[in-house]
Amino acid sequence: MPQYTDLPLPEHPKLVENLTHFARALRKAGLPVGPGRVLTAIEAVAVAGFSAKPDFYWTLHACFVNRPEERQVFAQVFRLFWRDPRYMEHMMAMLLPSVRGVQEEKPPEDAARRAAEALLDGAEAPAPPPRDDEDDGESEIEVDARQTAATEERLRTLDFEQMSADEAAEARRMLARLSLPVKPLLTRRLTADPTGRRADWRRTLRASIRTGGEITTIARRSPVPRWPALVVLCDISGSMASYSRMVLHFVHTVANRQGQGWSRVHAFTFGTRLTNITRHLKTRDADSALKAAGHEARDWQGGTRIGASLHAFNRDWSRRVLGQGAVVLLITDGLDRDDPALLTREMERLHLSSRRLIWLNPLLRWDGFAPRAQGIRAMLPHVDTFRAAHSIASLEALAQALSDPRDHGEKARLMAMLTDPAKAPPGR
Repeated sequence: MPQYTDLPLPEHPKLVENLTHFARALRKAGLPVGPGRVLTAIEAVAVAGFSAKPDFYWTLHACFVNRPEERQVFAQVFRLFWRDPRYMEHMMAMLLPSVRGVQEEKPPEDAARRAAEALLDGAEAPAPPPRDDEDDGESEIEVDARQTAATEERLRTLDFEQMSADEAAEARRMLARLSLPVKPLLTRRLTADPTGRRADWRRTLRASIRTGGEITTIARRSPVPRWPALVVLCDISGSMASYSRMVLHFVHTVANRQGQGWSRVHAFTFGTRLTNITRHLKTRDADSALKAAGHEARDWQGGTRIGASLHAFNRDWSRRVLGQGAVVLLITDGLDRDDPALLTREMERLHLSSRRLIWLNPLLRWDGFAPRAQGIRAMLPHVDTFRAAHSIASLEALAQALSDPRDHGEKARLMAMLTDPAKAPPGR
């Protein structure tokens, strides 16, 4: 149990304000904290009091923490907000390790970095609790963590492989705000609906019995909507390392965001073998989820065996996850040295088993891209949509591909090159 013997308690008139700022910091760090939990925390502290310092910690812990993976983030934010006397220096050490005097020997944990970013993000970040022994003449370090619109616009079109560490971190935060909505599928099942287009004569006649056989209102019904499942097959070989991490961050956001319509989200990685990482996506913390997925996928940044991996998926998982009209996202560059006949056969089976098969290929970022590799030539005829996946803007375009069933991306242009090699541009 952590000891908080030096907790600087806020003044009583500022308690509600400080708790509100603390809740904002938790929300920025990724915890699902809303106004209801803030009110609950204020009432709980009013009942339990805050004279006993460990009780104050565990009272807030009970109000704001629901999942095991949220405990470490809560502890870090609590320590930085309420306890640490070197509040600003600690956050500067996490975000700017090269600053003199605050450099740490080892890199901070994911939870500590997220806590520091949350407390330094924008103008809403609360000021640290005052220290009685603080020198009023000491110079203050100000950090402006806000990103301008111009910077975000540049990051939208910047290639993932060309991003620096800071740009990649900001890109992950931008990906966490993206959505991937999908339209529902209309089934043959019907349900009562006053605004439906189909008349329900059986229910209409049954209701007319109460009025002596006179029909006063025609009952109506409409098809029951059903949400499709999303299945992601992501290549994690060496040539895809920079792109697969960003795509998996985006997939984690889709899997944990409510109201987008997907009934389920399944994720698989493949390099030299297939790995199911679906259960790791349920972890709300994206960094922890990808870290656990990386431990399970032993072939990360290794070779590529697309045909064998798709064969394993079609054999072991296809019937389980592709039922009822699932949409498949295949993220790979298509550079495979296995038997092209095997790859063609497995791609055809995958295409027939899915409602839509969308291939995202980062090689499309090149203007002179042409389907010359044997793996790409074997896969291209068996996809519905062929799009790029090298930037945030390319992932945003996925919404258009999902909402328009007639969208085929670059497939038609590249298929013309397959049938007539003279149309292929010189170079790549």
